[in-house]
Amino acid sequence: MLVLWCPDWPAVAAATAAGVPAHRPAAVFSANRVVACSAVARSAGVRRGMRRRDAQSRCPELAVLGHDEARDARLFEPVAAAVEELVVGVEVVRPGVVAVPVDGAAGYFGGELRLAELLTDQVATRAGVECQIGVADGLFAATLAAHRSMLVERGTTREFLAPLSIAELDQPEAGRGELVDLLRRLGLRTLGAFAGLAGRDVVSRFGSAGLLAHRLASGRSERPPHRRRPPPELAVVKEFDPPLERVDAAAFVAKTLADRFHAGLAGHGLACTRLGIYATTERGEELSRVWRCAEPLTPHGIADRVRWQFEGWLRGGGLSSGVSLLRLAPEETVAGQSLQLGLWRGNADARDLGDGHELAEEKAGRALVRVQGLLGPESVFTAVLDGGRGPAERVRLVPWGDRRARESAPEEPWPGRLPAPSPATVFEQAVPARVLDAAGEPVRLTRRRELAAPPVAVGLPGETPRPVLDWAGPWRAGARPGAAGPSREQVRIQAVLAGEPELAVLLTGTGQENPQWTVEGVYD
Repeated sequence: MLVLWCPDWPAVAAATAAGVPAHRPAAVFSANRVVACSAVARSAGVRRGMRRRDAQSRCPELAVLGHDEARDARLFEPVAAAVEELVVGVEVVRPGVVAVPVDGAAGYFGGELRLAELLTDQVATRAGVECQIGVADGLFAATLAAHRSMLVERGTTREFLAPLSIAELDQPEAGRGELVDLLRRLGLRTLGAFAGLAGRDVVSRFGSAGLLAHRLASGRSERPPHRRRPPPELAVVKEFDPPLERVDAAAFVAKTLADRFHAGLAGHGLACTRLGIYATTERGEELSRVWRCAEPLTPHGIADRVRWQFEGWLRGGGLSSGVSLLRLAPEETVAGQSLQLGLWRGNADARDLGDGHELAEEKAGRALVRVQGLLGPESVFTAVLDGGRGPAERVRLVPWGDRRARESAPEEPWPGRLPAPSPATVFEQAVPARVLDAAGEPVRLTRRRELAAPPVAVGLPGETPRPVLDWAGPWRAGARPGAAGPSREQVRIQAVLAGEPELAVLLTGTGQENPQWTVEGVYD
């Protein structure tokens, strides 16, 4: 297997999309931690897993970029297309990594070394991207060889892997972090030490996940070579009239087809590990791409890859006209026992067996999908609780079916966070208000961010000022975006206003000389 790897691809793609020059250090953050960084940022001390504050303290000029898998996949399509111009059988493992069978191509071009040189030049010329290439027996070993730009001789993969750190098992999307940590605490520091254990002992202690990791450490393939040939009727075909030309429409179609595709496989006791995506345009052009995954693909995983591929085709200039036909085909399958539904799933007594919550979630999900089918993909949102100080910045709405990933950790300490309870209604745009003292003058802030006088009345738009029955605060709310000077700090107060009915509001104020107040939220 030959693997072509583009180092730091999430950082490269994010910097390209944001127009960040190559000489400026850049890092991609998810949940306030570094998930990828450029070589320039690494030379300044930035590392994966580092908190944003620590990374910026080490590299003040660091460009902070957001994590976006769809963007990474879309911008990677020209790289995959460049590889496909030279060799056939290209499989996208993930954005930044492609794999190809090496035998036929190496024989045609005069050897593995010559093929690696040609591919490196091809990607640099066609896509303008630097890459590294590795060759070894199996995808896992070839990926590690690509990280080191090595061509491993046939039959020597186990010797190549033996001295490498056990941490190499925790590849992206593998989810082996806990297993690797446990193996390290047991004294197994290298892949060779882990591979030296007996397979029966590994499976009895670590289960199927440990057995798969043991196969990889031993230089064998992810799964045994005997795989079932997928029946042809498991392919899913969808025709479009009018042709599909928009990314948001493609994302919606991906969700629907992924559910059908996965259900058909599950009905035969199978799961897909290599997904073929084939498209035909209205002008008769045929496009194809194969995505490989180490673990069986879930419906969300299938939908993500279809959406990523469509974004690459539609936005990357690969299509000269709309898509009139789409086909999903299982290029490789494995037994899907781990993905089959439980015996009692869907039974009226499932709630007594502890499965009621899962069943209710599945029914709710189907209902939301039906609503999307009637109103469109951007019609249903669910809330994700992020970190932050104010209620507006802590809640983020995500379209149903998209990844519900947190951008920052809510459990982190947030100085100035509003104490419980939070307002039931939070306005997208803060509502202007007048907060008055006993003399009828606007309440100002002191240099210490305290109220210069107690609030006596609050005037809302279109209403006469209401008397304040009770109030609490102030709490510092941090800097106001875009503000500068002495008025950049905000404070929040809670107030109960007289009237029919009484009204409890969250007020935000700033300014010592010219105070400005707004209503940020309303309590039930």
